[in-house]
Amino acid sequence: MLNSSKSYELLVVTGMSGAGRSTVANALEDMDWYVVDNLPPQMLKPMAELFASADKELPRLAVVIDARGGGFFEDLSGYITDMQSGNIEVQVLFLEANDATLVKRFEQVRRPHPLQGDGTISDGIASERSRLLPLREQADLIIDSSDLNIYQLGAKIAENFSVGQSNELKLMIQSFGFKYGAPSDADLIADMRFIPNPYWNEELRPFNGEDKQVSDYVLNQEGAEEFISNYVASLKPVLEGFQRENRRRVSIGIGCTGGKHRSVATAIELAKRLSALEGIEVSIKHRDLGKE
Repeated sequence: MLNSSKSYELLVVTGMSGAGRSTVANALEDMDWYVVDNLPPQMLKPMAELFASADKELPRLAVVIDARGGGFFEDLSGYITDMQSGNIEVQVLFLEANDATLVKRFEQVRRPHPLQGDGTISDGIASERSRLLPLREQADLIIDSSDLNIYQLGAKIAENFSVGQSNELKLMIQSFGFKYGAPSDADLIADMRFIPNPYWNEELRPFNGEDKQVSDYVLNQEGAEEFISNYVASLKPVLEGFQRENRRRVSIGIGCTGGKHRSVATAIELAKRLSALEGIEVSIKHRDLGKE
């Protein structure tokens, strides 16, 4: 975990190209860090001082710097040393991977190594390792991502830099109407059109799934309780797996024809039951309610 003995926290993220700097930047942003990517090394100290002297509370600052800064990059180690002797708590995270893994990753994305020039990917990797050696020796934490996927790397970042942050999985349950299209951002979708539609009941038509009379009608239909209880049971191992894979946000879509009655009532009931699960923060949204 980060040391908070000084007045301001700054994390310098650097290391080998292809070792996961972008993944780390995304993970830090998810934990409410202010992330600056590809900052010229000579701008590091002025930016850190700006954050440290701000009157209002600001998020922690993470700066992603790579070896393409040329001569400026060679001064980075000195900048860090200067700041560490002042009032800014600076820590260096160094990302690396073995040569075979890095070559494979560059070949998969069909991009040259930024330092290979007219040579091979391996030439670029060798040049970068040599240039980064002094900074690696200065690092507070070194993570080898050779055997890590993006979720496992994100989990390591959360383990080390989530001071004061909630590790709860944020679960969004969203009701919708199929006639308006399924939500493109839903990780899972359930279809409630197997339940009789309250729309065809003239007494219930003006109301929606948030109203008790509609909710009672939907939830008391044959198969409704069986579906909901079984769906909750089936979601438990899925959500636990998402947590292990460091997924911080999951969206479940609950659909019916118009998104007014069945999906709304079911989404509310699912939210109640899933809120009881440990480590999950549940929110609810009715996308199409009010369109009819």
